[in-house]
Amino acid sequence: MKIAWLGTGMMGSGFVRNLRKHGHEVRVWNRSADKAQALESDGAKAFTTPAEAVRDVDRIHLILSDDASVDAVLEPIADQIPVATWMVDHTTTAPTPTAERTARWDARGRTYVHAPVFMGPSNALEGTGLMLICGEKSRHDALLSDLQAMTGTVSYVGTEPHRAATFKLIGNLSLIAITGILADVNRLAKASNVSTDDAMAFFQQFNPGASIPARGTSVSLGQFSPASFEMTMARKDVRLILEQAKRAGVELFVMPGVAALLDAGIARGDGSLDSHAAARL
Repeated sequence: MKIAWLGTGMMGSGFVRNLRKHGHEVRVWNRSADKAQALESDGAKAFTTPAEAVRDVDRIHLILSDDASVDAVLEPIADQIPVATWMVDHTTTAPTPTAERTARWDARGRTYVHAPVFMGPSNALEGTGLMLICGEKSRHDALLSDLQAMTGTVSYVGTEPHRAATFKLIGNLSLIAITGILADVNRLAKASNVSTDDAMAFFQQFNPGASIPARGTSVSLGQFSPASFEMTMARKDVRLILEQAKRAGVELFVMPGVAALLDAGIARGDGSLDSHAAARL
């Protein structure tokens, strides 16, 4: 297959090298031309403009930084993309602009598919990881075997064009939030004269992430009683955490927000329910 790949940063470069290993002809473009040119040693052909790169290709893949960058690259070449040439976008984008983009390309008689990934550069090179895809099921079916070669696991998340973007952000929200939690853990440990090494080693024995599926199911079903950890008791523990940090002059970043969340739940009368009732809308 003749493929144009737009965006050859660390992820894009890994994907291109993987495609070359599978024997595809790959034409590449990147805003920083040297990153595209570096892939010529892998057998790709670099072009100075997106319009040149997409000429006469079977498919366009892209992975850029955000919605604005996707539109900035694709919109100027809209009339130059053949009807038969599908666009598969692996960029992490926001749900509303992604749905609007899909509708805009559909109105032009073109096929745009959003397929963001949970992968790192090494996964892109090896063809391992998780790729999300949404939109018309027939599009998923047509792309599935090729996308599996790129990522290993392809998860179809529904027909609505914003759903892959939504689940990608849900996943990233979770991963980024973990960083915030670890930051507060490190600061609480410092406020209590516990080393970072000891604080982080504790998670080799205690894995709070294991509780997410069960708690998520409770939130989904609205089942918060009988409580195993009452909201009022969770709020008491948050108070203890914040007080200890204050004694040591250490600022926490996540726990003040959690305190506000629990306070709102208690104020609406949920204090006797399980603490994760605070997650409901």
